[in-house]
Amino acid sequence: MQQDKHPGYHPVVFRDRAAGYAFLTRSTATSDQTIDWDDGQTYPVVDVEISSESHPFYTGKARTVDSEGRIARFERRFGTRGQGRQGSGADAPA
Repeated sequence: MQQDKHPGYHPVVFRDRAAGYAFLTRSTATSDQTIDWDDGQTYPVVDVEISSESHPFYTGKARTVDSEGRIARFERRFGTRGQGRQGSGADAPA
């Protein structure tokens, strides 16, 4: 590996302020802010807007907004054009 070509890979704390959750990992992200962690060390902290603790998909609070079903939307859009295909060799009586 060439020296001074790659960014530094070091321990960083990512903090989700919405959920009040923070986790320590390694990253190339940098920050001027620091935090004292549980192990007594001081690490740079990066504030994020959303993490697995606050994202609706991971918390189980995700809602699928589908006011009309897929089939109803398809039929409204394309009508009955797809029904009763004529001339298909596989469906034709022998």
